Amino acid sequence: MTTVNTQYGSGSSSAAGNESPRQAVNLSDAAQMENTFITLMTAQIQNQDPTNPLDGTEFLNQFSAMSQVKSLENMAALSRNNLILMDNLQTLTAAGLVGQEVKVQVERLQLSDQVVSGRINQQHASGQTLVRLTDGTGQTHEIRLGGQAAGAVNFEIDPQALGLSPGHYLIEVETDTGEYPQVEVAGTVAQVRVSDEGPVLEIAGVGSVPFYLITEFGRQPLTGLM
Repeated sequence: MTTVNTQYGSGSSSAAGNESPRQAVNLSDAAQMENTFITLMTAQIQNQDPTNPLDGTEFLNQFSAMSQVKSLENMAALSRNNLILMDNLQTLTAAGLVGQEVKVQVERLQLSDQVVSGRINQQHASGQTLVRLTDGTGQTHEIRLGGQAAGAVNFEIDPQALGLSPGHYLIEVETDTGEYPQVEVAGTVAQVRVSDEGPVLEIAGVGSVPFYLITEFGRQPLTGLM
């Protein structure tokens, strides 16, 4: 099976995935803060110097400071719970991709005997577009795609037809106009697991890929490849 060996680790189970969202703002906080303020103010009044009483504005300043601290705490809690909610939604979205074909960004391939379907997007037309594979010994193998118009360019890597031995390869694309387009590879999502980096997709023919490296997904397989 042809796989892509990405530079991303699998990670352990996400703590965020196991943390249930908590209420961001406690509705009783305001009342509790008022009670605390009244208690402090009463203690200050009882213990103040009768010959030098405290200014009333000082109490207001203290109450304002307490309110600001509590507001900042509530904002931090709300932001934390929003992040947890977004992570859960992202995981649910990723889980819905199981069985669908996606395209993901790659920089490494692990070739076997299967054909790899890929795509790039050129900004400018080229007289020659070159796919370059570099094996573990540093030897390079070039696939010339010829002149290509600007836009999407589909290609295939057939290890048997090209005489490529199974193993790890770096992959990059270069055009004679000086572009180095990002390489995308297609594969079907087999399963989704949760890691510290978020959802990780196990893609048939690709391997473990973080959710954020998906560039396209849908139910229709790639067609019309060169």
